[in-house]
Amino acid sequence: MFEGLTANLKDALTGLARGGKLTEGNIRDGLRQVRQALLEADVNYEIATSFIERVTEQAVGEKVLKSVRPDEQIIGIVHQELINLMGPVEPGFTFKKSGITILMMCGLQGSGKTTTCGKLARMLKEQGRKPMLVAADLQRPAAIEQLKVIAGQVEVPVHAEAPDGNNAVKVCQNGLSQAKKLGNVDTVILDTAGRLHIDDELMKELEQIERKLQPDQVIFACDAMTGQDAVNSAKAFNEALELDGVILTKLDGDTRGGAALSVKEVTGVPIKFIGVGEALDRLEPFHPDRMAGRILGMGDVVSLVEKAQQQFDEEEAADLQNRMAQGKFSLTDFQKQMATIRKMGPMREIMKMIPGMGGMLDTNPDVDPGAEMKRIDAIIGSMTPAERENPELIDHSRRRRIALGSGSDPSDISRLVKDFNNMAGMMQKMAGMGMRDKMKAMRELSSGGMMDPMGGMTKKKERSKRGGDINKLREKKKKDRKAKKKQRKKNR
Repeated sequence: MFEGLTANLKDALTGLARGGKLTEGNIRDGLRQVRQALLEADVNYEIATSFIERVTEQAVGEKVLKSVRPDEQIIGIVHQELINLMGPVEPGFTFKKSGITILMMCGLQGSGKTTTCGKLARMLKEQGRKPMLVAADLQRPAAIEQLKVIAGQVEVPVHAEAPDGNNAVKVCQNGLSQAKKLGNVDTVILDTAGRLHIDDELMKELEQIERKLQPDQVIFACDAMTGQDAVNSAKAFNEALELDGVILTKLDGDTRGGAALSVKEVTGVPIKFIGVGEALDRLEPFHPDRMAGRILGMGDVVSLVEKAQQQFDEEEAADLQNRMAQGKFSLTDFQKQMATIRKMGPMREIMKMIPGMGGMLDTNPDVDPGAEMKRIDAIIGSMTPAERENPELIDHSRRRRIALGSGSDPSDISRLVKDFNNMAGMMQKMAGMGMRDKMKAMRELSSGGMMDPMGGMTKKKERSKRGGDINKLREKKKKDRKAKKKQRKKNR
């Protein structure tokens, strides 16, 4: 997400840093480039202009110009203003202490509204809530079937009726009645109708649902791919329904990010969640500070840790720590860890959350870290259990067999074993380190093969350095001969 905006902002801010001594004039020139980057990302014109005015007012101050690193100060100002633009942090939802909480989902057709209902149901179920879905999009029969399928995947009840001869208000009322009869439902999610564009008929239907059902929260599914059109739609829906929150959908496919930066400022409605993929588990709480960090290429370590905590088992992690300390970390363990990491999401997105890694990927756009992990997994999968536990067993003939089984080159097997041995040794040392020393060791490890997305399998075979060693040896022999010659003259 935000690839275009991140690249353009980075160029503009890097240009400021390279410019030598900062003056009010070159700061204003640099910030004009920042404004251009925002406009290219489809940020609302007035918002982009006022944003730059606020940053400029702070950036040309005496405190910044006289600071040791004024360029870093400016980046800090831009970062904080991005947070202000998208924030503040808003809690997900408020629920009734007793009775059924009603969430009404609305949005244009094709915005990902129905899928988002399923994602919400899954998330609420994981939080201990008991949700039920109601298929109130009678304009699109396929949406009713889609919601039924999603409800089955999430394993929550769903209320659906045939669209012929029905109206959405009645379906919503019947759904609420069914939830009360079931007795084990505390949250009802209404999937209302969408249109290709806003019209009076759509708004009238939604207003009737709101009036009759009196939902506790009205949520707008905002398609981030449509840029300013999405913001304008959110504004129109907010004027008709008084929205309580926005969920930005399809943010994984948006390279501009203008909707994320504009929707809060234009509507005054907070962004609650972001959809970052089609899968039903790809819904994340929205954090303005973390998003600002991602936009500026600073990474998002907090979100990465949260993702890791969801996937890693505490007992397995403790057992792995012990194995590392004892020097027993094997290729089998490494393969399991790779499988767990892949569950966290696309590798490019995961790596962009690590400070510094995003820039490495930007300079190597053709590298696919996920594909590299699959290749490594295929190589390890072609080994015998004994070879995974003790890679030293892998001789020339075994390398050829493993290469043939994994569709790789024998030199790839040699490199994998070498990199793994280096990494295993470093991990054994790290097991007994404090946090600060571990972070230092991780930086060293990341410059090696297996932790380097631009290294490992994609590295070209390095030329032998023996030529340089031979020259040194010749020079040494020459000096030795001269020294011996001098000594012989003295002895005479």
